[in-house]
Amino acid sequence: MINISKHFLGLRTTIYRVNDLPKATAWYTKAFGVIPYYNEPYYVGFEIEGYELGLQPIPEGEEHPGAGGVETYWGVEDIQAAYEHLLSLGATAHSEPRTVGEPIQVAMVKDPWGNILGLIYNPLFK
Repeated sequence: MINISKHFLGLRTTIYRVNDLPKATAWYTKAFGVIPYYNEPYYVGFEIEGYELGLQPIPEGEEHPGAGGVETYWGVEDIQAAYEHLLSLGATAHSEPRTVGEPIQVAMVKDPWGNILGLIYNPLFK
């Protein structure tokens, strides 16, 4: 068997499509508590603990692409607090915090643009 994992560096970027880039930029700045390092009309990039969160505008006349079956989870230390924080900013519940295998917990919310943000508490993954 060929070990191709040496060619891959791991997950790096999650991109959410939004129909109001300035409003989404402000929302994600509050949600993650960081300002974007890159902010242009075609792309806004946040560096969050070594990973990239990108925002791209949905071109006028196009529909939101939806989640497309992809799930992205952001690591958290306190899943309930992170979940409630996003809800307080206007996200809507998609999947309440639950244990998926002791001690791992996951939850999901939808941002105001319909993107799904996954949250994961996994003390086994360092």
